[in-house]
Order: sequence, then structure tokens, then C-alpha cells
Amino acid sequence: MDLNTAFSEAVLNWFDQHGRTDLPWQQDKTPYRVWVSEIMLQQTQVATVIGYYQRFMERFPDVQSLALAEQDEVLHLWTGLGYYARARNLHKCAQTVVEKYHGVFPDTVEELESLSGIGRSTAGAIASISMGKHASILDGNVKRVLARFHAVEGWPGNKKVSDQMWEIADRYTPAKRTGDYTQAMMDMGATLCTRSKPACELCPLVNQCEAYAQKRVKDFPYSKPKKEKPVRSTRMLMIRHKGEYLLQQQPSSGIWGGLWIFPQQEVAHAPLEHKQLLNAAVLEHESLTPFRHTFSHYHLDIHPVVIDIKRKPQQIGESEQIWYNPQQPASVGLAAPVKKLLDELTANRSLAL
Repeated sequence: MDLNTAFSEAVLNWFDQHGRTDLPWQQDKTPYRVWVSEIMLQQTQVATVIGYYQRFMERFPDVQSLALAEQDEVLHLWTGLGYYARARNLHKCAQTVVEKYHGVFPDTVEELESLSGIGRSTAGAIASISMGKHASILDGNVKRVLARFHAVEGWPGNKKVSDQMWEIADRYTPAKRTGDYTQAMMDMGATLCTRSKPACELCPLVNQCEAYAQKRVKDFPYSKPKKEKPVRSTRMLMIRHKGEYLLQQQPSSGIWGGLWIFPQQEVAHAPLEHKQLLNAAVLEHESLTPFRHTFSHYHLDIHPVVIDIKRKPQQIGESEQIWYNPQQPASVGLAAPVKKLLDELTANRSLAL
């Protein structure tokens, strides 16, 4: 038996005994259900995704219902998962599938990969798991397994290293039971070949694993070369009137695209400099403890100020705005720091009144 066959058989035998088969997206494995789960699972733990997935499927049971939805509602159900571009692309992709493909997902990796938010690995997962196609994947979990098994030197984000790993992934992916193999590789990476404290003694590949033989398991895969993140600051004005907070919608592109946030201003300015606030008759204001929110490419230090007003101003700034009641929340997508602040104020009655 050659190495390629031995590898896939060992993985499948392990899956038959220990693989996960009771996750919500493993039932009724349609392209739509698998696609939504794959997008949600990008950069998010399984335990976190389960509840979100179930709520999402209850509201949007098929691609048609998702395509017809308002973006605000999609973002609302995504609030807390982060990486909101994934939700916007999910919505856009559903609309394309309905408009261009009459509600039926295309059945080739190339066509799937052409859709918004679907990369090569996600396309392979959809094709193999829901359609039984012979297609490879290379998500974070699989990269970790393969990088350790072959002691692949270099950061997988580097194109040369990525090409090498795709060649390995293609070589090991079997023509039969491809969907089970795909799920098995993801499961092994998530439950055995973990980033820290890998359970090497339980791994069916341990005897041929080069990283294990070299006692260098934790060296692989290489981490992305570190780059110092710049720090920016903003003040969030939590303008409140009788328990309702003023929120403004961000432009569809950029940071927090399409989400609702508190009005912002530069920290160097005094919080009550807005002319509209003078017309609203400020009753009192209180600065809350600043905190840091980290994006992939910079840190944002947020300085929140609660400002109670006597009258609602007609408009602050040029963005679309709403008055949001945390006790009766509207179905809109909230930026993570906004949700954090609202939750804290709601829990702290002395501040929320």
C-alpha cells in the first residue's frame, strides 16, 4: 500500500471510530447548509458556532430566504461572530446563487470559488461534503495536520509554502469517501492535532509524523511573521434619551461595514463640542473606562462617554441613524464594541437609568 492510500485509510478508520457526526450541519448535508457552516466556522470555534448556526437556519432555512433578506437582519443574526465581511459576502453570494443559478449551487470547485466569500478550501468542502465530489481542502485545521506530518518549513501564508501544501492535500485526498475524509481531517485538526497540547498519542498518523519524530510538533505550522500593529483612538458618544441610544450606520465597505455604531469623534475634542448636542440640552455626561478593540491590522482604543439629553436632536452627522432600545432591540447588526457597551450598561442599572 502506498503512502497516499495508507494516509487516507488511517484517517478514515479513525473517523469511523472517533469522528464527530452529530453537529447540526452534519445533518441533511445540502450545499446551502454546508456552505453556511463553513463560512461561520472560519476563524470561529465549533462550540461558538452551533447556536448561531441553529438560529440562522431557523430564520433562513434555504438560500432563497437568505437572498430575500435585508442586510441588517443578516448582520443582526451575525452579531457576536465577528469578521462581518463574511456575513455581507454570505448575503451577496445567496443573491448570486438565486439570480444566476436559479437557487441551485454550482457543482464545480471553479464555479463555487467564483462566488463572493468562497475561497478554494471552502469550495472544496462544499463540493466534497455535500456533493460527493473529489475535491481537496486546506483550512486551518488541515494545514496544521499536514504541516506537522511533513514538517513543512515556512509560513503557510507564503505562496511557495501554500502551493506545496496544496500539492500534499491533493495527493492525500481519496477518490472515494471524499466527504468523510474532508470531515475527518477537519476533526483531527480540531480535536487531536490542536494548536497547543496536541494529543499525539491518540493520532492515527503519529508513527509517520515527521514533526513528532523530530520532537518539533509545536514548531509547525510556522506562525505569520509578527508586525507591530499601530494604535488608533476614538471617542464613542453614547447619546441617550429615556433609555434609547443614538446609533449610526457605517458605510457598507470598510471597518464595521453596514453595522450600527455610536457616533464617534476624535479624542482630542471635548465630548460636548457637537452643535446638535447643545440643541438637545445635555443633562449630564459620564466618561466610562476606555478599552482596546483589536482588528487584524491595528488596535483601536475606545473612550466611551454616556451623554444623557433632554430632547432628541433631529440629526447628528450625515449617516442614517436610529434610536436603539436595548430592552426592545431592533433587528440590526451591532459592531462588537457597541454590543459590549450596551450589555454592560444594561447590566449596570445605576448607569442604565
